[in-house]
Amino acid sequence: MSTQTSERLTSLDAFRGATMALMVLVNNSGDGQHTYAPLEHAEWHGWTLTDTVFPSFLWIVGVAMTLAMAKRMAQGVPKLQLLRQAVQRTVILYGLGLLVYAFPHFDLSTQRLLGVLQRIALCYLIVTVIYLTCGVRGQIAWIVGLLSSYWLLMAYAPVPGFGSGRLDVEGNFAHYIDSIVLGRHNYASTRTWDPEGIVSTLPSIATALLGVMAGHLLRLKRDLAERTNWLFLCGNLLIVAGLICNVWLPINKKLWTSSFALFMAGLDFVVFAGFLWLVDAKGYKRWTRPFVILGMNAISIYMVSELFSETLSSIHVGAGSLRSVIYQSVFVPIASPYNASLLWAVSFTLLMFGVAYGMHRKGWFLRA
Repeated sequence: MSTQTSERLTSLDAFRGATMALMVLVNNSGDGQHTYAPLEHAEWHGWTLTDTVFPSFLWIVGVAMTLAMAKRMAQGVPKLQLLRQAVQRTVILYGLGLLVYAFPHFDLSTQRLLGVLQRIALCYLIVTVIYLTCGVRGQIAWIVGLLSSYWLLMAYAPVPGFGSGRLDVEGNFAHYIDSIVLGRHNYASTRTWDPEGIVSTLPSIATALLGVMAGHLLRLKRDLAERTNWLFLCGNLLIVAGLICNVWLPINKKLWTSSFALFMAGLDFVVFAGFLWLVDAKGYKRWTRPFVILGMNAISIYMVSELFSETLSSIHVGAGSLRSVIYQSVFVPIASPYNASLLWAVSFTLLMFGVAYGMHRKGWFLRA
């Protein structure tokens, strides 16, 4: 018997919430000098658990927008109206992204123009246009075209003083474009380039489009078990494709290489297939309830976590920040440096769970 494609998938909210929890955890290490390796980004080539977070969010954006827009179009909502609403959401998300990086000093001369929410906003808008104007074959063609074009740019576009095909920090083509176009408005930690920069947005769009492909699979009028199997199969094929491409263009989150986009999307297909089977097929929903609550307000919690962390760091108490005082007086005395750092991150994450739960009880949801 076919499952209705209009069903709400608790597993998607749970997967989004689990990803959000991991993002908060890895973004709030107590001591940057004592962090377990899986909770740090790969230094350059390669990947860690932390590197899976951002591509998962973009992939989920593709899945969610496919399910939502397909349902609304079936209800007779015009495509132009959907596009106008997508533009409005894009402006809101981009503005929130600017706020995150401006706070608390609001130095517009070095305001970061791109970043996490900005990339989500831009990918969401572009993928919406592609989704509304192309069928499945056209969307697949876009994925292939975006990943191939980025590969060609990184391999053959010349960089003055370095030549072509360089994939180190200074000599890669993405760095060159960011340094020219963004100038002082790059990521503060690098100053001359942005890991969410201009050229690397191309393969990130493909990441969201791969989420759209998963959304199409979920909408099939097939039994849930069959759809789960298709997700699992496609995920493994993408993982293999990413590993093969890694030979020529290494998996690299900071460059968002084509191999990275394929490999991470493959992981998302596989992990989400597990969530889908356990939560929606087998009915194991109680253990995912905290993640569902977190996932239903993911943008709000991201904003709260980032702004609260900045606030703790900007309030000075004696010779240090309020954050440092709390960390040194509460967490450092009770554990080894690495475990104290982890305890801070876990405590911060649990606090964000509390915020999400409070918002859920009040019925407060930010629908950007």
